[in-house]
Amino acid sequence: MTTSRRAVIASAAAGLTVAGVGSAAAGGRDGAAPRPEPFGQLPDGTEIQRWTLAAGGLRLGVLSLGGVVQTLEVPDRDGEPLNVSLGFGELDPYLNDSPYLGALIGRFGNRIAGGRFTLDGTEYQVPVNDGPNSLHGGTEGFDKRVWDVTPHGRSGLTLTYTSADGEMGYPGALTVRVDYTLTDEAEFRIDYTATTDAPTVVNLTNHTYFNLAGEGNGGVYDHKLSLAAGRYTPVDETLIPTGELAEVGGTPFDFRRGKTVGEDIRESHQQIRYGQGFDHNYVLDKGSTRRPERFATVYERGSGRLMTVSTTEPGVQFYSGNFLDGSLVGTSGRAYRQGDGLCLETQHFPDSPNQPDFPSTVLRPGETYRSTTVYAFGTR
Repeated sequence: MTTSRRAVIASAAAGLTVAGVGSAAAGGRDGAAPRPEPFGQLPDGTEIQRWTLAAGGLRLGVLSLGGVVQTLEVPDRDGEPLNVSLGFGELDPYLNDSPYLGALIGRFGNRIAGGRFTLDGTEYQVPVNDGPNSLHGGTEGFDKRVWDVTPHGRSGLTLTYTSADGEMGYPGALTVRVDYTLTDEAEFRIDYTATTDAPTVVNLTNHTYFNLAGEGNGGVYDHKLSLAAGRYTPVDETLIPTGELAEVGGTPFDFRRGKTVGEDIRESHQQIRYGQGFDHNYVLDKGSTRRPERFATVYERGSGRLMTVSTTEPGVQFYSGNFLDGSLVGTSGRAYRQGDGLCLETQHFPDSPNQPDFPSTVLRPGETYRSTTVYAFGTR
């Protein structure tokens, strides 16, 4: 998804370089209990930790800052593991330059037009940080917050954070729990829950950029993507939905039968021009479901890696890494350029608080927000 360069929270004093992928000191073996290792300090002295989980042949590195998925190692068809998640080897870029690489997103994922919405007759203003609009919770969203992290079992982490009433302009104190779990079936599962003490709006997601050929190993335009979505939400020039649910048939947005990401990305379609590629919400055919249902597959021929994605959510933002510009250097030491990663951000629809015909994102006291997404890996 597009992102304007975030206002700097502060430069990270004493930022530490880490061993990056699969540190054995952090429990990076199947069956080893997860434990943290240092990843640097914030200017106020707050220590940031990196946790490593391993199960089912996968190895996941997670930061306490923003719940960031820093690395995700996945075997290829020959059993050789490689990191497939874009990220940084140091703390400083996550504070200053990151286009949400791997981060937990909230309180409201995606865009809110003008940073304004009305709830129960009261208008709220949240920070504008993406042209005229608010993106991913504002200038200091959940991606910039330090989460409490505790292990559950040998292959899971529980991350918790309480967003105070009025934080980034949102009403209500929101208590959030996110569980990251690796399974023996080579699945990376994310479970979200949240409760509030006053009416508010909530739309949580994760912003991992995937490259199944390996982080830093070129672009994703040759990845074959299939999406079970017959409609999408067209946007205006600022990437705010118009309110229409448009058919994908006969447009570059049709991935129902599967095609490479790059097949139609150079088309002159107005929506492609607005996003400088794909940066659009897809209306999943399955709708909202109580249990995660599969809606997407991604395949990379060279490595043989196959990723399937399931969710309870009604939508997904497919973003083809259009605004990566070569200025960021990842864990591999290579620069990230346009199209070097893709995101499948499961979600409710963008600007839902201002779109009465979209599924509601309102959460009230006594209710519990629940959402689950599963990324499953294999080869062929």
